[in-house]
Amino acid sequence: MHQYGLKLWSINDNYVAEALRLFNEGVYQYIELYVKPGSYEKYIDMWQKLPIPYVIHAPHFRDGVNLAKKEQEAKNRELIGEAQRFADRLKADKLIVHPGIEGDIKETAKQLKQIADKRILVENNPYHALDDGLICNGATPEEIGLVMEEANVGFCLDVGHAICSANALKQRHKLFFSKFLALKPAMFHLTDGDGKGVLDSHVHIGKGTYDLSVLLKTIPDGTLVTVETDKDSVGDLADYERDVQRLREYE
Repeated sequence: MHQYGLKLWSINDNYVAEALRLFNEGVYQYIELYVKPGSYEKYIDMWQKLPIPYVIHAPHFRDGVNLAKKEQEAKNRELIGEAQRFADRLKADKLIVHPGIEGDIKETAKQLKQIADKRILVENNPYHALDDGLICNGATPEEIGLVMEEANVGFCLDVGHAICSANALKQRHKLFFSKFLALKPAMFHLTDGDGKGVLDSHVHIGKGTYDLSVLLKTIPDGTLVTVETDKDSVGDLADYERDVQRLREYE
């Protein structure tokens, strides 16, 4: 069986009680915490009190990080630095970063090499960003492989991003996905979505057209799989619980 993760934002104090209940009931096995910039001082103590393992996700393009741009290096270091502090306090051994947008993948590798944090996992992007038709870096196995080799970092495989990229680049899903798997991902991100689409979506399990029964069989038993489906309520996590139950049925 896979180890499923709950994706939350560092400012999500509204989900803490539900997150603890579902963890204690064995619905999921860890929290992947996305760090909203400037949230450390106010929220770190709250998360540290929970007896739950963590994976940390650094801010991405929409929150000011773009590793593929040289001119943003100082800002990147500042914001990723805050994510590193979260990882330190929460004893997380994985820190996920996005490779950037509309820039140079070699710049991404250079900046990550300089940060030199062995906890870092680079996540593959979709080819098309959701923002104004921008093109993402790190959308192919070749680019992710370059970053891994030059920066000595690990890899988080986002299944939906890989499907979107394969569609955008007119690549066969099976071959494209196999090249990503050959990079030996340390963990995965998973949602349902449009199997023919090019834009990233986070629809609930069973509401899209991904062949999840096949996809799950490609993920080794025991691997960390963060379920990144949308949350319909600000007060409970019932939809997340249903999504995990459906995934268990596919296993």
